[in-house]
Amino acid sequence: MALVLPLALAQFIASYAATNMNVAITSIARSLGTTVVGMQTTITLFTLTMASLMIPGSKLTTIWGRKRCFMAGLIVYGIGAVLALLAQGLGLMIFGYSFLEGIGSALFIPPVYILVTVAFPDMKTRAKYFGVISGAGGLGAAAGPLIGGLVTSTISWRASFGLQVLVVAWIIVLARRIDDPPRRGPAPGFDVGGAVLSAAGLFFVVLGVLRSSTYGWFTARKNVEIAGTVVIQKGGISPIWIPIGIGVVILAWFFLHLRRRERRGAEPLLRLHLFASKVANLGLSTQFVQWLALQGSFFITSVFLQDVWHYSAIQTGLMLVPAIAGILLTSAAAGRLARRRPQATLIVAGFAITAAGSGLLLALVGKNSGVWSFVPGLFLFGAGIGVMLTSSVNVVQSAFGEADQGDISGLSRSVSNLGSSFGTALAGSILVGATAVGAHPYALAVLTLLIITLLGLVAAIFLRRTPPASPVPAAAPASVSTRR
Repeated sequence: MALVLPLALAQFIASYAATNMNVAITSIARSLGTTVVGMQTTITLFTLTMASLMIPGSKLTTIWGRKRCFMAGLIVYGIGAVLALLAQGLGLMIFGYSFLEGIGSALFIPPVYILVTVAFPDMKTRAKYFGVISGAGGLGAAAGPLIGGLVTSTISWRASFGLQVLVVAWIIVLARRIDDPPRRGPAPGFDVGGAVLSAAGLFFVVLGVLRSSTYGWFTARKNVEIAGTVVIQKGGISPIWIPIGIGVVILAWFFLHLRRRERRGAEPLLRLHLFASKVANLGLSTQFVQWLALQGSFFITSVFLQDVWHYSAIQTGLMLVPAIAGILLTSAAAGRLARRRPQATLIVAGFAITAAGSGLLLALVGKNSGVWSFVPGLFLFGAGIGVMLTSSVNVVQSAFGEADQGDISGLSRSVSNLGSSFGTALAGSILVGATAVGAHPYALAVLTLLIITLLGLVAAIFLRRTPPASPVPAAAPASVSTRR
């Protein structure tokens, strides 16, 4: 546990930071003399920063070392939390929370999964500890609104950032005991061009996705203005496809850049053979759907409870306890489950359980259904998520040897972040769009996520039928020595 405890706490605090701010938006905006839109922009920038820098941050683990990258990320994150705590205006809040905490997260999250992968070669043992970390991440995401609401209501929103500072300081103390032998040989070079292209591409894609809740996916819900001039009228094509298109073009350029560097024998930001593994590709697709379903469902539930049942932030957080319990229960059992069943089988079971939970929410919850109508659906939903989050991470990380862990960890975390962004944005855009046409927004949103979950189940079935490949270490350029 000397290794796993600080890693689990780090994953918890990163997931907590991504969700706790939503319940304090009004309080922070009032205190800083800004608007709710300004605070929503701040949260969006945090998501964009973290998502766009995850792959470059992961590559730095190969250059700096896993422990050093982990510690550096915690320090940057802690400084950002201190600045956010002391902020008297929106500018310092954006710099501290959006940028420094986002950069810190991109540095310390990839080493969490790399350190566990290389420390526990046996997949079944690794599943046990991935279960602890996945449970901590799920707990942070689900409990963020509850803890944030309690702290904001009883003390101040600043105390929430103070809590983050204390936890990060504790993690740094614990992390000093992490054993990570130094790399042998010279450090590989850093692909600056690839880092810029990957960050820019992901930034624009995620930006477009996040704006879908405002403008819609296909037709613009309102006029799009630039400097007071209407450039796209309401009912025209949604403007989100402009940044998404820009992002796709930049990512295509990024892949061409990687291919050119590999042909020259230079160190790329990502090795292209990562995309040749069918097992890893299917595992990444299940990760994407899992995080989409998790964040989308939590968003829908929170909005429903606050808009329809008029619950406070604290009450809303308490209503998510069954889902938290389900995630923790199955994540804690990950090691035992892995000894009894293959990881791909557990992913299939997880999707089936999650779909059953979503189906119960769709069937039982209504405007006048009562508190207990949420319990069975949320519990099953959380239990399914807990089973497959752990297994998907294990499958993806285990598909490659140690030499590729820095690359695959960043790619895996980027896919998960994209899923989270799509989940929240998709749920928000459906709620707004369905309300505008007089449909049943919450039922439609849950049904949409249920269908996507079933698509994830199909991917998991294909994964189960795909024979696992033995991880083969990447061939390094002649000038680069193999690590450890």
